[in-house]
Amino acid sequence: MEEAAEIALTVNGETVSARVEARRHLVDFLRLDLGLTGSRLGCEHGVCGACTVRVDGAIVRGCLMLAVQADGADVWTIEGLSDAGEIAGLQDAFVARNALQCGYCTPGMLLTAAEMLKAGRRMTRPEIREFLSGNFCRCTGYHAIVDAIEAVMAERFRD
Repeated sequence: MEEAAEIALTVNGETVSARVEARRHLVDFLRLDLGLTGSRLGCEHGVCGACTVRVDGAIVRGCLMLAVQADGADVWTIEGLSDAGEIAGLQDAFVARNALQCGYCTPGMLLTAAEMLKAGRRMTRPEIREFLSGNFCRCTGYHAIVDAIEAVMAERFRD
């Protein structure tokens, strides 16, 4: 029989308590137990970025973190950041520059881009590409994604 544990955490600003299997990944808990399907399973090895979520203020790979490790944590998903309006400028820029096509990688890209904005400065295109290097996109070729992030940075961090 699979071991289970009680966890209590905050997800998108709301307190959540649940009994979860000890080996359940955070992204599976968010998707299957809470219905927050924006973060996706891609490679299941932490290299594609599709499962990116924010835990205690830092982005993490939800496929590499167990739900029990999030006990007591503050977790934000793409749904929560979108509802809170935190990523509205990024979302608008992604749409305007066609930086999303199939949409599979977009939540992870947006969370990573939001993390980039925390630096509080404009980054060069090579710096943006480097920061995004842990997020794979098979549709856009990254050019439009970099354009969108660069546009938001130019708007927020005027020289």
